[in-house]
Amino acid sequence: MNVGTANRCQPAVVAKQLEKFGVVNIGAVGTFVVRKDVSESTLRAAIAKKLAFKCEIMICPARDILKLAKKDPFARQPSGPDVIRFVNVLARRLHAPPPLPLRLPSDDDWLLQIIAIENRFVLGVYRRQMKAISYLSKIEKLLGVPATNRNWNTIQKVAQILYNAYPLPADSTKLAKRVKGIL
Repeated sequence: MNVGTANRCQPAVVAKQLEKFGVVNIGAVGTFVVRKDVSESTLRAAIAKKLAFKCEIMICPARDILKLAKKDPFARQPSGPDVIRFVNVLARRLHAPPPLPLRLPSDDDWLLQIIAIENRFVLGVYRRQMKAISYLSKIEKLLGVPATNRNWNTIQKVAQILYNAYPLPADSTKLAKRVKGIL
C-alpha cells in the first residue's frame, strides 16, 4: 500500500479495523500477519473494503513464508551496510522466469541483482545508492507481473511472528490453513 500522499493509507488503522481476523501490522508499509482462519477471498474483500482506492493485494500462505525464511536464501550473497537484501512478492507465479542472476544496469557494474525466483518470491540485493531504488520499480515491468517489495528483514520479522504464534506442526499444511501473511 502507498503510505505517501497519493492513495494514502494508514496500515495501523486498517489492521485495527480488521481486528476480527487477528491482523497484526508490521511496520508502516502495509505488511500484515493474519492469525485467524479465514479464506483468501473473504480476507481480500475485507481489505479492499477498507481502502478508498484499488490496489493489488498480495496474500501469501504462512507455509510459503516460513519455507522461504528457513532456507536463508541470502547466505551466500554479498552483505554489509551498503547492500540491501529484498524480496518482491509477485501477484502470481511467472510462466517463464528470466535467466538468473539478472544484474541491472549491467553485469559489470550492477546496482541491483535478482539472485533467485522461488514460486512468487523474487529474491535480490541492491546497493545502498539512490539510483538503485529506481531499478526496484523496474522489476515489476521487467517480469510483467504486479509485485510488492519488502526488505528481507521484514520477511524475517513476519516469519518470526508466525513461528512464535504457531509452533510448526508436523503437517505444515495445517499451519497454512490457520494463518496467512499479507504483503
